Amino acid sequence: MAGSRSIPRELKHVYLVIIAWLYVAVLMAVAEAMSSNGTLLGAIVTFFLYGLMPIALVVYLMGTPLRRKARARQDSEAATTSATPDAGGHAPGAAEAPVVAPVREKP
Repeated sequence: MAGSRSIPRELKHVYLVIIAWLYVAVLMAVAEAMSSNGTLLGAIVTFFLYGLMPIALVVYLMGTPLRRKARARQDSEAATTSATPDAGGHAPGAAEAPVVAPVREKP
């Protein structure tokens, strides 16, 4: 399926770790918000610094080889497509003599 966006097989086993990490980060944020010394701003900062930012970094770094493979596959497909002349399906154009002179001549 060329156009579909499916979950890569290499990342399927990582989703459990991501969900568990975010669950713990949410619980930490709730504990921060419910604490007598905690604030809602502190809970939001806790969730972003301990939850979203590390998970985003890990997912980005783990997806790098997959993006590299996809780019190489796309480049190889483009190379095989462009190797055949007139692969566009249009009739080839004939070379024509220029109708207008490319440089203006002085009278």
